[in-house]
Amino acid sequence: MREPDVLTFGCRLNTYESEVIKSHSRAAGEKNTVYVNTCAVTAEAERQARQAIRRLRRERPGARIVVTGCAAQISPETYAKMPEVNHVLGNAEKLDPENYGSDECARIAVNNIFSINETAGHLIQGFEGRARAFLQVQNGCDHRCTFCIIPFGRGHSRSVPFGAIVEAARTLVANGYKEIVLTGVDITSYGTDLPGRPTLGSMLRRLFDLLPDLPRLRLSSIDPAEIDGELLELLADQPRLMPHLHLSLQSGNNVILKRMKRRHTREEAITFCERARNLRQDVVFGADLIAGFPTETDAMFEETLGLIEDCDLTYLHVFPYSARPGTPAARMPQVPIHTAKIRAARLREAGEAARKRFHVTCIGRSVRLLIERPRLGRSEHYAPVCLNVDALPGMIVPASIEGASTDALFGRVTG
Repeated sequence: MREPDVLTFGCRLNTYESEVIKSHSRAAGEKNTVYVNTCAVTAEAERQARQAIRRLRRERPGARIVVTGCAAQISPETYAKMPEVNHVLGNAEKLDPENYGSDECARIAVNNIFSINETAGHLIQGFEGRARAFLQVQNGCDHRCTFCIIPFGRGHSRSVPFGAIVEAARTLVANGYKEIVLTGVDITSYGTDLPGRPTLGSMLRRLFDLLPDLPRLRLSSIDPAEIDGELLELLADQPRLMPHLHLSLQSGNNVILKRMKRRHTREEAITFCERARNLRQDVVFGADLIAGFPTETDAMFEETLGLIEDCDLTYLHVFPYSARPGTPAARMPQVPIHTAKIRAARLREAGEAARKRFHVTCIGRSVRLLIERPRLGRSEHYAPVCLNVDALPGMIVPASIEGASTDALFGRVTG
């Protein structure tokens, strides 16, 4: 009988939680079971999950298929009605070891996610097939962006206590991981629910102090409206904090930002990037951008397009707007789908040009690469680097950059 498998969609937090699922399932002795850890950030993500479930049933007719994740939390009946699905687990239930090891559990085990008030740390030993490790520090979101359904899949913002973070990080470092990515739904809200209300920056400073053997730490997506001063100080004086910040910007037009219920303006986003770059000249920025949000005009879109240059964005995640039932934005006047797709294509094209420009500036630089595959590593700026010789995955090696394309850099190992 086959060991349990997990098929993961969506964010880094889902990737982390899939390791928890795998650990619980194996500890319970489950066999021939497939967990589908879904995403609900777009309608396309849900479509892909349903398509994968149907394919799984064709390929593995005797397997037990369990669907979990944000889409399952928000719409459990949708997945329970699929004849291919055996069970549906909610986002809290998938992390509880008591829900593993029995075929007698309810077809739907999904409770009210807003009743969950704590986020426990889970001791993950490692991540199969990955050179870097993910570490959850936070879950849920207290904001209500008008386009977003995720709070209904994740619940209120909840922070992992610092002691659990340190214990988990020490375990990962002891097991050989040289880069850890801190993840959550809204990690810049870290600490608002903990005694003393520590900030993300203060937590990071303590973590660096207690983990002198951790060479590299990254942050997942951060909200420019919540970034605290101590985090910016760390960017300036802590070389182990990687100089790559991925920002949740979404739009470059103030009217659209207000209709999205975002908490920053275009000017504040630009000012933040300038401030960060003054503190650390080599910092690069990624960003999430939405094209074709309801009521977006051509002129409004041009401001979002212009934000790529104004903020000097390097790595883009671009989404054509997708209406989610139950969100305020779905009731606003919609932009035609084909218009949103055309605008998204223009953003991606501009993003590719910006990435190529950055890659060209890297030629001649010395970098330190975390090796992901024998001839592929990632620089401090998360740029992919193709190497001239094999290197051991998981190691950090020095290299010199000798060439560049839109998609990658080309380097020579120097040590």
